[in-house]
This record gives sequence, C-alpha cells and structure tokens, in this order.
Amino acid sequence: MSGGLSRLYRGETTFNFVGRRKIGFGFSLALVAITLLSLFTRGLNLGIDFKGGVAWEVPATSLTIDQARAVLDENGISTTDAKIQTLSGADGTRIRVQVGDQTPEVRVKVQESLATAAKVMTQEVSVAAVSSSWGRTITEKALRALGVFLLFVSLFIAWRFEWKMALAAIIAMAHDVLISVGIYSVTGFSVTPATVIAFLTILGFSLYDTIVVFDKVHENTSRFSSSRVSYGDITNISMNQVLMRSINTSIAAVLPVLSLLVLGSWILGAVALEEFALALLVGMLLGAYSSIYIATPLLAVFKQRDAKFRSLAGQLSLGDEMTRLSGINTLATRAKVGAASSNAIMPESVAVREQATVADALTHPPRPRKKRSKA
Repeated sequence: MSGGLSRLYRGETTFNFVGRRKIGFGFSLALVAITLLSLFTRGLNLGIDFKGGVAWEVPATSLTIDQARAVLDENGISTTDAKIQTLSGADGTRIRVQVGDQTPEVRVKVQESLATAAKVMTQEVSVAAVSSSWGRTITEKALRALGVFLLFVSLFIAWRFEWKMALAAIIAMAHDVLISVGIYSVTGFSVTPATVIAFLTILGFSLYDTIVVFDKVHENTSRFSSSRVSYGDITNISMNQVLMRSINTSIAAVLPVLSLLVLGSWILGAVALEEFALALLVGMLLGAYSSIYIATPLLAVFKQRDAKFRSLAGQLSLGDEMTRLSGINTLATRAKVGAASSNAIMPESVAVREQATVADALTHPPRPRKKRSKA
C-alpha cells in the first residue's frame, strides 16, 4: 500500500479542511444559486401522480413509440407534454403513454386505437387515471413528515451534543435535499412518489454521515479541553481521523444503489427503479460531501465565536504541527516497535515515552518563574 493511501487508511492525514472551507462554501453556494434559478424558471417535471392525468400501458410486440405518438395525434391530444416510455419486465416489453387529464370518451378511444395499432385485444391495454388532488395529498403528508423529522432530529442532536451541532446538521441536510431537487429541475427528470421517498431517505443518510464526524469532534473537544487548541484544529484533526470511515461508508452505500440504477433500470428496463435510485445516488454523494465540506466547517465557524475559542480564532496548526497535536507520532512509534519485535509486548519505557509525547502535544511547557529582587 502506498504511503498516502496507508496514512489515509490509518487516519493519519493532515488535510486542512477548515482552512479551505471557503472553497466548499463557494461551490455549494453556486449549486444552490443554479438550483433556485432553475426552480423559478423551469420548475419540476412532476409525474402524473402529482399533476394528474391518464396513463395507458400496451404490449409492445407490434407497437413502436412513433406509432403511439401518432395515436395521440389522431385523437387530438398534444404530444408536447406526453411521456412515452418502453418498459421491460418478466411479462415482456410494454409501452406506457402518459398525458394530462382527459374525458372518459377520449380515454376509451385512445385505448381502442392503441389496441388496434398493437394488434391486441382492447382488454390488454390498461388505463389508469389519477387526480391531481391525490398528488397534493401525498405532497402535504411528505412535508409534514419532513417537519416532524427535522424537529426531533434537532432536539436529539442538541441533547446528545449541542444546539450548534444541530443547526449545522440541519443546514447540511437542507443543502443536500435542495441541490438534489435542483438536479431534477435542471435535467428534467420526472418527479414521482418514488422520488419523494428517495429524497426523504437522503435525509437519514446525510444525517448519519454528519453524526459520525460530530461524534469524533465531540470526543476530541473533551480530549483537548485542558489545552489551548483552537476549535479549527480540533475540527481538522477529527475530520482527518474519520475521513477513511466516511469514504468506506459512502462506497458501501452507493454500490447497491448503482446496481439498482445500472442493472435494474438501464439493463433490465425497470423504469420505476430509475426514479428511486437516481435520487438516492445523487443524495448519497451530496451527503458524503456535505458532512466534510459543509456541516463540520460550518460548526467550526459557529464554535470559534465561543468565549473559550474566540482568542484562538483563525489559528490553525498545519503539517507537522497538526501531526504532533493529533498524536500521529505515537502511532508511528508503536508501528516501528511492533516491526522490530514481532508479537512482543511493548516495553514499559517505550510506553512511558509515548505517554510523554502525548502529554507534550496536549499541554504547553510551564512558564519560567520570575526571580524576586532582594530588598
């Protein structure tokens, strides 16, 4: 294993996340600006479940998408906003045609025309009509669930850690969901109930990754409580220590989602999986990014204003100084001793020297006393 990857695996890197926070903040602000601009100008491509309409599904043995489009034209239905998809499944290939709400007479005529074009019985063409009120009901319930979720999450984090961590975590979650919605707006992907479920799932993943980092920050805050170390240093050390864990967690979560998207949707043709997996993939990648570049640096900004850390604001230990503070030298010493004497117990003198190294890293040398002048 190469030196850089080995240090990353052992949590011995010294990346200056806090010092470069403006890069992450600037990138996220740009994405949020694009998202808001797209939402106000393009909006979202809401599926039939939200805006209402009619959907026909017909076997595609003798029917093409162009023929289905021609059937809509013949019945006076505009194909501009029509959504025509080819679905593959265990029962064969089918074509789904979705348009806005139509009268019962038009629904029957299109059903018969599609059956004739596909050379199948009329009963083999399914028709589903959805009212827009159903979509509004689902949206309202999702928003209520989101509000309750954010409330309880904020209370839990404030109780377990502190309210500033809760605020940073909520901002990071809002960042992830907003940009995920923006990607759907920019690309024009259809928003369905499955997409909404995926958006709500994103919140849980984003929160999990953030809590992992916050827990290490909380632990190191107690560790450095008796020394004059800036909160930026504590944050940098904590993020470097859990960086590999965050990467491993994200990879383990993203791989199954990629399987759903690539194998299930693109290869096997299960379009419904695409609507769910795409939102999950985007949200998980954003959650991993925001826990490192948004939530934790934002927490450092909030905490640097505390009375305990205010005088040390802007003070960051880089390179070898961060190595000394984080105790990485101690880990290197232990590795050398272990290589020199395989399966041997570390000598007491080495352990004592290591404890002294940690003590030197956490405390400052005592100030020399001034000599009193004799009267």
